[in-house]
Amino acid sequence: MTIQFCGAAREVTGSCYLLTLNSGFKILLDCGLYQGAAQQMRDFNTTWLFKPEEVDCLILSHAHIDHSGRIPYLVKCGFSGTIHSTHATRSLCAFMLLDSAKIQERDVEYFNKHRGHRDERTPLYNANDVQVAMQLFQTYNYGRWAKIHDDVEILFRDAGHILGSASVTLKIRENGHTCYLGFTGDIGRPNRPILRDPQPMPEVDYLICESTYGDKEHLEQPQEIERFLYIIKDTCLRRRGKLLIPAFSVGRTQELVYILDQMENAGRLPHIPVYVDSPMAVNATEVFAAHPECYDDNLHEYLLTDDNPFGFKNLHYIRGLEESKMLNHTTEPCIIISAAGMLNAGRSRHHLFNSMDNSRNTILLVGYCAPDTPGGMLLAGAKEIKLFGEVKPVRAKVEVMDSFSAHADRLEMLDFLRSQRRRQPKIFLVHGEQNRQEAFRTYLTENGFEDVEIPVLGEVFEV
Repeated sequence: MTIQFCGAAREVTGSCYLLTLNSGFKILLDCGLYQGAAQQMRDFNTTWLFKPEEVDCLILSHAHIDHSGRIPYLVKCGFSGTIHSTHATRSLCAFMLLDSAKIQERDVEYFNKHRGHRDERTPLYNANDVQVAMQLFQTYNYGRWAKIHDDVEILFRDAGHILGSASVTLKIRENGHTCYLGFTGDIGRPNRPILRDPQPMPEVDYLICESTYGDKEHLEQPQEIERFLYIIKDTCLRRRGKLLIPAFSVGRTQELVYILDQMENAGRLPHIPVYVDSPMAVNATEVFAAHPECYDDNLHEYLLTDDNPFGFKNLHYIRGLEESKMLNHTTEPCIIISAAGMLNAGRSRHHLFNSMDNSRNTILLVGYCAPDTPGGMLLAGAKEIKLFGEVKPVRAKVEVMDSFSAHADRLEMLDFLRSQRRRQPKIFLVHGEQNRQEAFRTYLTENGFEDVEIPVLGEVFEV
């Protein structure tokens, strides 16, 4: 059997890994969209390191676009196998991939309008391609082995990252031997709101492991809540500005709303409007409400006193484009939570354009941002950013709270991997920037793991 690393190798985007069994059966783990600099994004997303029509099945760890976003293009290019996922992952993909198609169509329309017929572009896929892809899904419960091929069984366990997220364990029989291969997907964090804690994986022989925050540790939750409240008051009460929070529509937005809901019920949230400006976030919140089987015990207990943890008096969900545009021109102190989380697409990019040159405002970054995205530029201390063909100064205050990240930090990842120590699997680190991966590899070897690789894009390992 071979493993080829076809995405998220020494970077945090475009998750995609190809397993080829000795029999020739091909399994793709994730099929994510690359998110970053425009040219790199086009080059990666339109190029396959394998032939899509030869892939027999796809296993999807979770619905985030950097893990699922190229699925319709894979189907468009000839893939016709089964897509295996959890029930909630399929529910989220149904509208997330449609939203991805619409964003691509709008971006291409804008580009072609301003460039004329020079270098005219087309979207990777459209809504019809998404509908075809959705028909290929087969979904599963957590914690039950299922046969997906004569020689392969699959097990999904709750990864605690977003609704429906899962680690993947494969039991593979070849040449009279049984091999266990694991893929962590994105490892969630224990003791976070809404979702259950990550569940340990069975012992495996080979493990593909994420490493996003392999070199750091997040703030503890009590510190996090107090700091969040301080930023709200500093921006909206003291400076009378807007607090813009770019957040992924699935997971991060619902967690932020739930925390604000708790602040409101405790009488601690200032009397200011809060806007969730993302049609996809509205849809995602409805899916969250429909899957209480994924909630942790704390949320179940909270529901006894508040039957709507994703809604309170001053919270407004925005679907319409005209309502969204009005937020760009309002002068009232407010909180705007909007996608995309890296400020590289969607409505958050427009809010950034209209708010970053005002010193009364704050931009709060609450998760990972690729270096070449506007979010990554703000993290690096950019003094000006070019958006929509115009260079604008960054006068707004930039705050960072990656403790809100749905990715485990290095201590939490190590704890997740403790179940693997006895078997000592060969570990492949993916989904991380190289410097963080190097630090995490050192950290793992210092804590008893002996064989850790950091693959490069396209690299093939025989296992």
